[in-house]
Amino acid sequence: MIQVRALKLLAELTTSEKLALLDGDTPFWSGMADIALHQASHRHPWPAAGIPRLGLAGLQFVDGPRGVALEGGATTFPVPIARGACWDPDLEERIGEAIGREARSFGANWVAGVCINLLRHPGWGRAQETYGEDPVHVGAMGAAMTRGLERHAVACVKHLALNSIDSSRFLVDVQVSERVLHELYLPHFRDCVEAGAGSLMSAYNQVNGLWCGQHPQLLRRILKERWGFGGFVVTDFIFGVRDGVGALLAGQDLEMPFRMVFAGCLPEAVADGRVPMQCIDEAVLRLLQVQLGVPPGAYPTSLRSCQQHRALAREAATSSIVLLRNEGQVLPFNGLSSLAVIGRHASVANLGDRGSSDTRPMAGSVVTPLSGLQAAAPDLRIEQANGSSPQAAAELAARCDAAVVVAGLDWHLEGEHIHPGDIAPILRLIPPPEWMLRLLGRHRLMPLWRPVAHWLAWITSFASARQGGDFAAGDRTDLSLPAEQVALIRQVAAANPRTVVVLMGGGALVIEEWRQLVPGLLLLWYPGEQGGAALADVLLGRVSPSGRLPFSMVADTSQLPPFEPRARRVVYDLWHGYRRLQRDGHPAAYPFGFGLSYSQFTASDLTAELQRSDGRMDQLKASVTITNTGEVEAAEVVQLYLEPPAREIERPARTLVAFQRLLLAAGESRRLTLVIPLRACATFDPVMDGFVTEGGVHRLVLARHVEEEGLAVELELEAALVCR
Repeated sequence: MIQVRALKLLAELTTSEKLALLDGDTPFWSGMADIALHQASHRHPWPAAGIPRLGLAGLQFVDGPRGVALEGGATTFPVPIARGACWDPDLEERIGEAIGREARSFGANWVAGVCINLLRHPGWGRAQETYGEDPVHVGAMGAAMTRGLERHAVACVKHLALNSIDSSRFLVDVQVSERVLHELYLPHFRDCVEAGAGSLMSAYNQVNGLWCGQHPQLLRRILKERWGFGGFVVTDFIFGVRDGVGALLAGQDLEMPFRMVFAGCLPEAVADGRVPMQCIDEAVLRLLQVQLGVPPGAYPTSLRSCQQHRALAREAATSSIVLLRNEGQVLPFNGLSSLAVIGRHASVANLGDRGSSDTRPMAGSVVTPLSGLQAAAPDLRIEQANGSSPQAAAELAARCDAAVVVAGLDWHLEGEHIHPGDIAPILRLIPPPEWMLRLLGRHRLMPLWRPVAHWLAWITSFASARQGGDFAAGDRTDLSLPAEQVALIRQVAAANPRTVVVLMGGGALVIEEWRQLVPGLLLLWYPGEQGGAALADVLLGRVSPSGRLPFSMVADTSQLPPFEPRARRVVYDLWHGYRRLQRDGHPAAYPFGFGLSYSQFTASDLTAELQRSDGRMDQLKASVTITNTGEVEAAEVVQLYLEPPAREIERPARTLVAFQRLLLAAGESRRLTLVIPLRACATFDPVMDGFVTEGGVHRLVLARHVEEEGLAVELELEAALVCR
C-alpha cells in the first residue's frame, strides 16, 4: 500500500521537485548563520523532503543518542556506552520508544539515535555514543534501539562505516580487507537494517581510498543490493558530500541539512545526462516510502521527562553501573552514621559531551551523585568536599565512617570535535551566497572564492562544533585520570580504608597506578538525569549492581591498537579489544563482559544443537540453567562465546556469539535458550563472497566474562556457505 502511494506521488512530481527532495530544505548560508548565532541544532528539527503542494509535510530531523537534543526538557538517558553496559536489548528498545515519542512531541519524526561504530580504541572522543567494542553486542543493542524508534519515528543508524576517530574524520582513509570489513565492521549495521531501520547515515571518512558519502561498494552493492535495504541513505551533516554526482550514483539519497553540493550540481548533471532520471527516481521513491510509513498522530509535550520516562532513565542508569572492585565487601554500605562525598563531579550535572548529541534536560531535573545520596539517606550525615584541596578532603574522609570519591572525565576531556580548516575543501564546493554574487558580480567574485572559502571554513568549523557555548574536546591520547584526581584518590584512600571511587566518563581509563589502593571501585559513566539516584540505590544496597563492561580495560596502553587522532591513513584489522588481548597473551585489567554483583550465580546443564531450515544449517541453539545462589535478588548477564577449530585460518581464540540478561530472585533457577545465527560463527571468505563455517569441532563456552574458563559444550560443524 505504501509503495503504491509513493509511486503515485512520484508520478505527480516535476523534475525540479524531485531534485528538491534530495537535500535539506534549509538554504546553506542562512542555515549556517542560524547555527552560529542561535545554536539552531538544539533549537529546532531540520526539515527535508517536504512537498506542501502534495500534502507532504516532510522529514524533521533531530539528534538523539541519549535523548532528544533540543531545548524543551526532553529526558536525558545514560549515554549509549552506559546502556551498552546494561547488556539489555529489551530495555534499549523501551528507551528507543521513549526517545521516539519525545521526538514527536517536538514535531520531529526522524531521529539519529543509533550510533553503532565499533569502539576500536578507547581514546575515541565519541566512545560514549556507541555501545562497545564487539559487533554482536553492538548489533543487538543497535537493533533494539532501531525497533523502539521505528514505532514512532524514522530511525537513523550512523555512521557507515569504520568511523571511530573524531579529530581526523574529514581526512582519514581507513584501509581494510574484505574479510575484516564484512566480519567485524559491518555485521552490526546489517542487524539494524534487518530490524527495520528507515535510514542510514554515511560517514565523513574514506574507506580504501573512497569517501564514504560516495562509496558505491558500501552504499549500493552492500547496503542496498546485498542486504536489501529499503530505506534511504543520508549524508553526515553539513560536509558529507565531496562529489555530488558521484555520491548520488553511488547510492547517496539525501544531503543534509542544507541545500549545498547536490543543489549546485544535480540539475545540470540531469540535464546533460550524467545522472539518469532513473537514479533520481530511485532516491526519491525511497524518501517517499519512508516518509509515508511514519506513524500518524499528535504527541503531547507532556511526554517530555514524564514520570514513566524518568523511571526508565533511572532503570537504565542503575543497570549500567559496573562494580569493578569490592574488596572486603566494602559495598553495599551498611551501618554508616557518616559519609564523605568528595570530588567536583559529585555535585554537578555531568551528562556527556557537548557536541551534536548534547541534551537540554528540564531545569532541576538532574540528580547528581551528592543529591541522590542525600535524598536516599536523609538520616545519614553526609559531608561534601569538592576535592580542590586533597589534604582537606583527606581530613574530611578521616572523620567519616566511609568515603566516596567521584572522579573521571567530562566534556572538557572527550567528545565530538571538528578540527578548524578540515572542511575548507568541502566548503569551496558550495556556491557563494546569491547576494554576494549580485553585489560583486560572478566574474569578479569567483576567482577570490577559494581563499574566502578557506577563511569561512574556520568560522563555520567553530560554529558547527560550538554547542551550548562550549567546545568539545575530541579524541583522547592520555587514558589516565588527570593527575590532580589521582592525587586526591591517593590521599583520601590513605585517610579512610572504606573508600569507594566512582568513575564517570564515556570511555575506558587506564587506572593501574591506583586501582588497588581502594577497596571499592565502580563505573557510573555519564548516567543521565537520574544517575545520582541510581548510584545511591547501588551504594546503599537497594539494588545489586549488574552492569558488565562493554569493552576491555587494559593494564597498559601498549596493549591497544595504534591510535593517532590526526591520522591521514590507518589500517583496521581483526585485532582490537579483547580479540587483540587474547592474541597477544595480555590479561585485561578488567575484561570485556566483567562486572561484580552482590549475589552469586551458577550455570549448569549446558546443551547445544543445530537447527536446520529448508535442509540447510540455519542457527545454533544453546540451553543452560542459571541459578542465583546468593541471598539477594540480582541480574546476571549470561554470555556465550565461540571457540573455533584450531585450523590454519587466522581467527580470534574466542568471540561473543550471544547473550541475555536475566533477573533472578534469591535461590531462583531458570532455564534459558540462546539462539546463535550461524553467520556469527562463520568467517567471511572473499573468494566465496560470503560467510563460511569451518568444518570441525566448535566449542560454545558460557562464561561471566571473556577471560573466564566457563562451562563448555562441543559441536561438530561442517564447512558450508551460510549466507552472503
